[in-house]
Amino acid sequence: MISQEEARALDINANYYGVSSEQMMERAGKAVAQEAERRFGARGKRVAVVCGAGNNGGDGFVAARYLSVDAHVAVYLPKRPKPEGLAAKNLGLLGANVKLVEGSCPSLRGAGLVIDALLGIGAHGAIQEPYKSAIDSINGSGAPVLSVDVPSGLGSDKCVKPSATVTFHDAKDGMNRSNSGDIIVADIGIPRDACEQTGPGDFIFYPLPKQDSHKGMNGRVLVIGGGPYAGAPALSGLAALRVGADLAVIAAPKSAAGTIASFSMDLIVRSLPCDVLDGKGVQECLKLAKDANAMIIGPGLGRASDTIDTVREIVRRVSLPLVIDADAIHALSGNLGIFRGKTGIITPHRGEFEDISGKAPGATVEEKKKGAAALAKATGMTILLKGREDIIADGAQTRVNLTGNPAMTVGGTGDVLTGLCAGMLSKGVKPFHAARIAAFTNGAAGDIAFGRLSYGLLATDVLNAVPEVLVKYLPR
Repeated sequence: MISQEEARALDINANYYGVSSEQMMERAGKAVAQEAERRFGARGKRVAVVCGAGNNGGDGFVAARYLSVDAHVAVYLPKRPKPEGLAAKNLGLLGANVKLVEGSCPSLRGAGLVIDALLGIGAHGAIQEPYKSAIDSINGSGAPVLSVDVPSGLGSDKCVKPSATVTFHDAKDGMNRSNSGDIIVADIGIPRDACEQTGPGDFIFYPLPKQDSHKGMNGRVLVIGGGPYAGAPALSGLAALRVGADLAVIAAPKSAAGTIASFSMDLIVRSLPCDVLDGKGVQECLKLAKDANAMIIGPGLGRASDTIDTVREIVRRVSLPLVIDADAIHALSGNLGIFRGKTGIITPHRGEFEDISGKAPGATVEEKKKGAAALAKATGMTILLKGREDIIADGAQTRVNLTGNPAMTVGGTGDVLTGLCAGMLSKGVKPFHAARIAAFTNGAAGDIAFGRLSYGLLATDVLNAVPEVLVKYLPR
């Protein structure tokens, strides 16, 4: 069973991996028609197909076309304006032997079967007219009802009560026999890659800012990093901003704070009273954490013994969603119990994975997936295992990311990835979804930069290409 958001992501990713929406709609409508004939003996009967203006209606138009060969089919289209795009194309293919009733949905009594293709998984909120009346007509028809993908209005106070539902790829969250009738799962050709790999559909989980939002409402990220190194925390903070966070605050030891501040006026830098992170910086970090929505700890911190102890104390005392990276992974190795009750993402490369888990991640993708899933279960965190194939696992589900290129071995690209993860967490995105968006975005930005700069790309080039990925894949 999958969420409605995941179903929408799968549709987009199926297109990305080579199966078109047109192919999926054709297969979906055909599956509905076949079930109408097999289960309800539609051949020779009067069949009423009630369609909305979206893709669910498009599936209904395809079903009507197939059924019209052997049944008396009437299509009801209560909503104006008419459908657009692919749904409109299939409406135009119905043919003269299908009766089309537009702008209303009268009594359907006398139909031998009603097909509900009114509202799909994209419908939200209270049901409005003319859909309310159309649902009443469907439920009052006295005929068996076959719903397409989900019963129209599922989860609302006004929903179709079908005899059966043909759902696609997998049942959707909230469906059961009492609200959906018999549930028939139809394969519409969504490729395996779309189910197992990241893709642009993952941006379904990106929360677009509201038109009236103001500074700080779309994510505030705290980065605890720097000391021996200054570039790493700066890259992470800037990446959080590039992916849409409103604010990035860097808490860095005084030895690095001035250098970090010089990189960009977009960063807010707070100097800690120490040369490397130690106990003197704890209270300031905890104070800054109170105003943040997500926290990164690790980039550029180094591995001094005082730093290791301080990382452990801060992580233990902070309740924010966390991104654990770089030297913080080393600091927390052997202390997995510290993650109890925490939420967030750990971003190890191969060596760091072995450090924190005590085991090598394996050589094959399948071995890496198993290893990442095991570490996720042991920590309760989402694991983003970096490599030629990034592995994202939360212990219940796994994705593989294949964007990116060999030029991204240049220093700093992992720090960009860390910032992208935190930017997503700061917007309230769940860790697993945040990690898959971040991995895809980081690699896709790297591919854009590689196309311009080949093996001369730098981490800053990847950083600066992130908005191009958003422009390409986010709705406007």
